[in-house]
Amino acid sequence: MTTRFGIGYDVHKMQEGRALILGGVKVDFHKGLAGHSDADVLMHALIDALLGAAGLRDIGFHFPDSDKKYQDIDSTLLLKEVLLKINSKGFEVNNVDMTIVCQKPNLFAYIPLMIKKIAEAMCILEERVNVKATTTEGLGFTGREEGIAALAVASIQEINR
Repeated sequence: MTTRFGIGYDVHKMQEGRALILGGVKVDFHKGLAGHSDADVLMHALIDALLGAAGLRDIGFHFPDSDKKYQDIDSTLLLKEVLLKINSKGFEVNNVDMTIVCQKPNLFAYIPLMIKKIAEAMCILEERVNVKATTTEGLGFTGREEGIAALAVASIQEINR
């Protein structure tokens, strides 16, 4: 059975007047992330990791920010579409591991719900989804609270038929 891996990375800058959505969860914070869609930086990193593992290019190729149909779209819907693309190539998700990089807000209490929402969207067990959060100790754009970054690694495997 073939197993493949992909890496995803995304960054969005903070913006007043927008909701902060991470991993499909609305986080209580005074700023959100700027972007064409809902700007869910964690979902975008995950989508890129999955697309990379399947050899399907990147999120911008499939969901360009020049296309108005993706304006303010829930990134969970994009994730579900990517899963259909992966399945059509004969693969299914094995597991995913993600890290959110931000100084604030503290995400500890939100992580279990992020794991639940991501697992549900991908139709896999929660034990196959891992989400972590870290700071940069005040360094860089994330440390200055100018933006949030996310990294993801995805493992996919051939579907047993």
